[in-house]
Amino acid sequence: MRFSRIKACQVMAETGMVPVFYHSDLETSKQVLKACYEGGVRAFEFTNRGDFAHEIFGELNKWAAKECPDMILGIGSIVDAGTASLFLQLGANFVVGPLLNPDIFKVCNRRQVAYIPGCGSVSEVGYAQELGAEVVKVFPGDVVGPAFVKGIKAPMPWSSLMVTGGVTPTEENLSKWFGAGVTCVGMGSNLFPKDVIAAKDWGKITEMCKDALAIIAKIRK
Repeated sequence: MRFSRIKACQVMAETGMVPVFYHSDLETSKQVLKACYEGGVRAFEFTNRGDFAHEIFGELNKWAAKECPDMILGIGSIVDAGTASLFLQLGANFVVGPLLNPDIFKVCNRRQVAYIPGCGSVSEVGYAQELGAEVVKVFPGDVVGPAFVKGIKAPMPWSSLMVTGGVTPTEENLSKWFGAGVTCVGMGSNLFPKDVIAAKDWGKITEMCKDALAIIAKIRK
């Protein structure tokens, strides 16, 4: 782990966007990471979605330390403590999941690594904070919607929320989420269109990242 959990959470809050990506090919993953880095992204979530994802992640993290030195690379789609431990051994700088598992907090807190659990109710968000979460993931965003975020922030204004699912890199969509009070957004398929990846049009991904970050900066002014 090259970055402290406080640093990881600060960078997510500062930039406002965490790309969420998985690919079974190492070279494609490197190019996507580099394209995002050149677009201004500084926190990136690689997801544990396929067999041998840990092998791709380990190589990607070593490569990123040299080629994208300020990129904070974390792992997503983690649902159990054993898998979290595996990726911590490979230098994951933060751990994200679609659900809240208290056992993952034990593993991550012991190593001072940020665990960002997925929560879909106010009680879950509160429980995650009780267990030590700096940032809580609201998931699935397209199901709960911006009104859910606004509802949490009213009685719990200290909450740092990252929404994932249903986030698109448009001013209309991002305005709704940041207007509701999110700290940052996680963006997956909408930032990485399949045809762009297939065409290896890395410049397009850089451009989309730059545009999304610019929209977020504008909204926050």
